[in-house]
Amino acid sequence: MNSISRRGFVISSAAAGVMFGLNRPVEFISPASAQKADKGFVKFKVGDVEVIQMYDGVWEKPHDPGFVKNASLDDVKAALKAGGVTDAHVPIPFTVTAIKSKGRIVLFDSGTGAQLQPTAGLIARNNTWKAAGIDPAKVTIIVITHFHADHITGLMAKDTNAPIFPNAEIHVPAAEYRFWTNPATTGGAAKRIQAVFPTWKNIRQFDGDKDVVAGVKPIATYGHTPGHTSYLISSGKRQLIVLGDVTNIPALFVRNPGWHAAFDADAQMAEANRRKIFDRAIADKATLTGYHWGMPGAGTLKKDGNGYAFVPVKA
Repeated sequence: MNSISRRGFVISSAAAGVMFGLNRPVEFISPASAQKADKGFVKFKVGDVEVIQMYDGVWEKPHDPGFVKNASLDDVKAALKAGGVTDAHVPIPFTVTAIKSKGRIVLFDSGTGAQLQPTAGLIARNNTWKAAGIDPAKVTIIVITHFHADHITGLMAKDTNAPIFPNAEIHVPAAEYRFWTNPATTGGAAKRIQAVFPTWKNIRQFDGDKDVVAGVKPIATYGHTPGHTSYLISSGKRQLIVLGDVTNIPALFVRNPGWHAAFDADAQMAEANRRKIFDRAIADKATLTGYHWGMPGAGTLKKDGNGYAFVPVKA
């Protein structure tokens, strides 16, 4: 992979997504297959796998001409408006995915832990875990896509760094772990990661594409960060891919996959892997989840001109 400079690399305090990138109305999943998002979570099935998505709030990011490196601010506002999203700011929600399969729960990333944006952290504040049927003390498997703060801060208590999931094994990409625990990596949450993760005995690093745990296969989608990883879950002929931050806001980056977000450490690599996994998902008719795709942040993609369109899950 291309090298990414460590020194001065600043971790984003948030990254995320919204809506679905369509320039026409969309249909949300029906009550037959999902509970209402106003409860803070939705549930649906992919084959025999139950998927749970929990809403952790939104970052109303002020406009910044540098947010999309290769598009103008006017283009960004126009794309938001065309996607049915406010253009007063960039609305970036946070959505955590979990799956239930064969009696076990696998959690993908952890949310913000109510430690970042004041409008984020709703999972912890509202105890969405309980409402969604998840007991953090009984979570034994957590799989991490990457180490940006909005994905891992929910693992540790704000003041003590004590583990929020004391009985869980936390599976992390080895490339990601090496980068962030290297003292040469500075900025943002790097210092906290370096102080906490090496002291925890429940961190499990993995390399390659063998199952991280039974039924959860990693897919290297580097670029957003040096070790950013997505995950494939299969159930019969059905597939679910947990994308993490392969793309930020769909109204911008699904419609325009060639746009480069400021949060991507290696924008060219991120774009190449984004296009690759999108085309794979279309070919395999896979259901996708995005950390920054709002509620419900899951569905399928189809080609739409030079970009892609998102088709939300439904009954």
